[in-house]
Amino acid sequence: MSGQAVRYCPHLWLVMFPSYLNRYHWQIRHLINIPYALSLMWMTGTAVVAEDLLESITVQTLHQNQGDSEKETWFHPKACMIPDRNGSSPLALMTKQVIGGSDYFGPVHWSISNDQGRTWSEATPIAALNRKPVKGHEGLMAGVCDVVPEYHAATDTVLALGQVVFYRGIRFSGNEQLARYPVYAVRRSDGTWSKRRILEWSDPRGSFIYSNNCGQRWNLPNGDILLAFTFGPESNHRSVAGVLCSFDGEFLKIKRVGPPLKLAHQRGLLEPSITRFQDKFYLTIRAEDDRGYQSVSKDGLHWQDKQPWRWDDGELLTMSSTQQHWMRHSDGLFLVYTRKTEKNTNVIRWRAPLYVARVDTEKRHLIRATERIVIPMSDDGISQPDQVALMGNFHITNASARESWITVGDWLPRQETRGRMHLARIQWSRPNQGWLLNKQEN
Repeated sequence: MSGQAVRYCPHLWLVMFPSYLNRYHWQIRHLINIPYALSLMWMTGTAVVAEDLLESITVQTLHQNQGDSEKETWFHPKACMIPDRNGSSPLALMTKQVIGGSDYFGPVHWSISNDQGRTWSEATPIAALNRKPVKGHEGLMAGVCDVVPEYHAATDTVLALGQVVFYRGIRFSGNEQLARYPVYAVRRSDGTWSKRRILEWSDPRGSFIYSNNCGQRWNLPNGDILLAFTFGPESNHRSVAGVLCSFDGEFLKIKRVGPPLKLAHQRGLLEPSITRFQDKFYLTIRAEDDRGYQSVSKDGLHWQDKQPWRWDDGELLTMSSTQQHWMRHSDGLFLVYTRKTEKNTNVIRWRAPLYVARVDTEKRHLIRATERIVIPMSDDGISQPDQVALMGNFHITNASARESWITVGDWLPRQETRGRMHLARIQWSRPNQGWLLNKQEN
């Protein structure tokens, strides 16, 4: 695939002036802000190296559908790195799906890159994650979405974990969503894929839904996997809890579920993601009360009371039912997210631009001075909101000791689902220790 890249350096204060040649192209100019540099000199603790750890961001467009020659809009691009047995550079494996409407996705595909994501093999369907007819419901199909592939070092496999979703015809079947649960397939070291399996949980608290959809998880040294469920006996007021699983390279099984965090507002707590930094686990959660939430834990099961995301000056971030994800470096923890600003007020759920900021892990807030735009809006978020491509589903991959990726598909829901698929390269100024195997040298 061809792609175009734009590079900029966020260790300077970026003042971005979008110059829209059309709704798919933008330019960036850089200005140095002396007060910003001086403010960083006064910071202490986790923020002290923020100005030079994240060195630059380069955005590569892997695919675009402008409604002319190409008719597919790829969505949910999520990648992981697979070590090469011969000691060469690792392979990158990506899963992705075509988007055809709101919550309506095609079959899950996979592709491989052996040149650090610059080019990718032709997308191939994962047969195990294709649609299946639902017995007793004529015309209803059980598909799979929100798949996250992660390399599992203990078994030398890739675990692709998503959730079941139900379609009728060419749309999401809103009135026929049966019980929702996680499903997965395993890519073995010989390149073959397993059949489709269910991560079983018989707890009645998850009788309507239990899922780790789009969630980041953590592989433990003994091969166990820590993740988090969103779950509930009905659609509203869902809880989130840490989950410890065993995995032998074929079967994923629940060993233990921790105490839940709760929110009695609309659907509750959604799409949790876990990471580990130094000696603690961190959790970030989507919600529908104009907030995102976070928590911390020593074991990934027992979480402290959730707190809304806020800046270091105490101001709360305003978000709208959109996931956030972790970007982890051995010297610092970052959050990738969307939020409301004065420039995107009319954009659906404020799902553009896509941001990254440093986390103060001791005080559990974001450091405002470190916020950077990863991918800007494709048009004016006030006067032309329907021309702004939405970016609500994205993923983070540590691609090498010097580079991490943020992959995202954007789309224009009111423009025949046109859109693009991006890979943003985060260049680190210092090596990210233990970047491949979920390990850190602290």
